[in-house]
Amino acid sequence: MTDEPSETSAEAVEASTGEPGATVPRTRRMVDISPLKESPAFARLWFGTTISTVGTFVTVTAVGLQVYDITASSLMVGLVGGVALLPVIVAGLWGGMLADVMDRRRLALTSQVVAWATVLALVGLSVADAAAVAGGHDRVSAWWFIAVATVNSVAATITSATRRAIIGRILPPEMLSRASALNGISFGLPLTLGPALAGVIAAVWGLPWTFAVDAVLFAFGFLGIWSLPPQPRLGEPVRAGWSVVVEGLQFLRRAPNIRMSFIVDIIAMGLGRPYALFPAIAALVVGGGSLTVGALTTAGAIGTVLTSLFSGPVAHIHRHGVAVGRAIMVYGGFVALFGAATLAFGLVDHEPAEGLSGIYWPALLVLALAMAGMGASDEVSAIFRQTMMLQAVPDGMRGRLQGVFIVVVTGGPRIGDVYAGALATALALWSPMLFGGVVIIVLVAVLVRLQPSFRAYDDRSPTP
Repeated sequence: MTDEPSETSAEAVEASTGEPGATVPRTRRMVDISPLKESPAFARLWFGTTISTVGTFVTVTAVGLQVYDITASSLMVGLVGGVALLPVIVAGLWGGMLADVMDRRRLALTSQVVAWATVLALVGLSVADAAAVAGGHDRVSAWWFIAVATVNSVAATITSATRRAIIGRILPPEMLSRASALNGISFGLPLTLGPALAGVIAAVWGLPWTFAVDAVLFAFGFLGIWSLPPQPRLGEPVRAGWSVVVEGLQFLRRAPNIRMSFIVDIIAMGLGRPYALFPAIAALVVGGGSLTVGALTTAGAIGTVLTSLFSGPVAHIHRHGVAVGRAIMVYGGFVALFGAATLAFGLVDHEPAEGLSGIYWPALLVLALAMAGMGASDEVSAIFRQTMMLQAVPDGMRGRLQGVFIVVVTGGPRIGDVYAGALATALALWSPMLFGGVVIIVLVAVLVRLQPSFRAYDDRSPTP
């Protein structure tokens, strides 16, 4: 990666560094990979997570395709995430507490093994369903896929909360915003490849093979955690229990900036998640079937990856609350665009069909543009929200607050899936995103305005 020189005024340099008279000869434009060089442990964890997450998104996409194939219901696709909501909340709170009282490496390895077992179970269920179709027998109930996917989500929630808490310990504070940008790549790149790979594999070889890919790639994430040094609790031993969970929640009550970062993200994900609508949009508006589902998901991920790749300036942006609020309002605008495009192209007289020849390309291109914008703006928000979590929360609370953070970032989308599926079923396919985008913009603007400390948050003096 290269840096491009730029002229910077003395005042701007001082605002950027916090030091009068400081000079910054270059402003980095591309992603800063310094955390990978600074910490070999972080590098191994990052590479393992990136590769295994490709398989995770293959499975996420495949479960939605499998359930829609069995039921032809967007509501049932939405329930894949909706049913997991309460278990994920419990797992985030309890798992985050465990990450603060026991060795974080051992906890992450245990939850990884459980998640791995659920992926193997999905392989078996999909094979059984394919055999039932071929033999003319009753298909496997979609509820079996939903149940196993729920257990997978619980295990993944504990792993993610623990892994995030570990990052704050294996990197110095000045590297955390750059690590958050790199984590955007480890999420966005798999989100680009995984759904597209799932769509192609499902179309060419069938759904069982999509789950099998995840079963293989999972090994890399396991090895990334296995290679970490021990991560025992710092300080006096603490007995695990709900009182420790409550202590973390009480800390959150005294942390208005962290709390607001959670609230605005819940609003964005709860009202602006179109993923549960993709199978129906592919069938009724765009055509292309699983290829379109993969393409739309990939478009969102491309926005995420591009933002991460050009994330060099994040180290010089200090007003994180302002950045989060503005990014989420932009996100709401792209959500509304997605809903409006779904409405407009749904009125066009065309015949959607499976395969490339059945795709209505103008609709796909506009919807993909909206998804790319959503991915880009959400990643801007995510970089600064994650950095706030790692900088402003002390290590002894980091597991519990990361658990709440994971509840937010996984629970919000599940609320969004149920909202989108239910409103699309009750009203129209376009309605969840068009209405949701407008509400996101208005609510976030009002809430940020009403929270002065969030607007004033500065990472040079981070306060929770």
